[in-house]
Amino acid sequence: MLSRYLPIFVILAILSEILGTVGGFGSSVYFVPIANFFLDFQSVLGITALFHLSSNVTKIAFFKKGLDKKLILSLGIPAIVFVSVGAYFSKYPDPKVLTYILGLFLIGLSLLFLVFKQLKVKSNTKSAIVGGALSGLSAGLLGTGGAIRGITMAAFKMNKDKFIATSAVIDLGVDFSRTIVYYFNGYIHQHDLYLVPILIVVSVLGTWIGKKILNKISQDQFRKFVLFLILGIGIASVISNL
Repeated sequence: MLSRYLPIFVILAILSEILGTVGGFGSSVYFVPIANFFLDFQSVLGITALFHLSSNVTKIAFFKKGLDKKLILSLGIPAIVFVSVGAYFSKYPDPKVLTYILGLFLIGLSLLFLVFKQLKVKSNTKSAIVGGALSGLSAGLLGTGGAIRGITMAAFKMNKDKFIATSAVIDLGVDFSRTIVYYFNGYIHQHDLYLVPILIVVSVLGTWIGKKILNKISQDQFRKFVLFLILGIGIASVISNL
């Protein structure tokens, strides 16, 4: 089926990379539901992990002006630990139920921060650890955890380049860990590997376009855009399972 609709798949993948770059939390939040139309769920998990490895290396190269090393450790370490746990157990629960739960959680959380604009996640180590653990677990189980990480990182009020570069470094560790687990789970199939070089080109092109868009919006617009994107992801997650 995918070979027949490959041009459409590539265009949608580029769009997901652009939106993921502008939102600052990676393309998987869009790529996973898109790929679900063309591949079975386990194949989606496997190919998403491989795609994201190249995507995050590209983002680090494009947005290398600043990194929050403390946040990389406090958020990144629990994310890497829990993504391995989530990836291992991904073969057991019904992914539709988990997607509903994630979608409703993101809708509620993003609306909370959009309506009550003064409400903020506390920018401390405890928040970073909890956010990292939840985003890692979600990434392992569902293939995407960037929206939860984005909500957490937004509390630390970093500039756009620092936000995206820090998120990409954390995500790189997350994707490397889950790729190994997915491989041993049998999610990475030889007949899907022809997509890898295509998706490497997609990651470079989408990140480049996303960076151009980011240069034209303010820091406040960026933070609001992140929240609206997360709201859209939550709604799309729920609707996709109806």
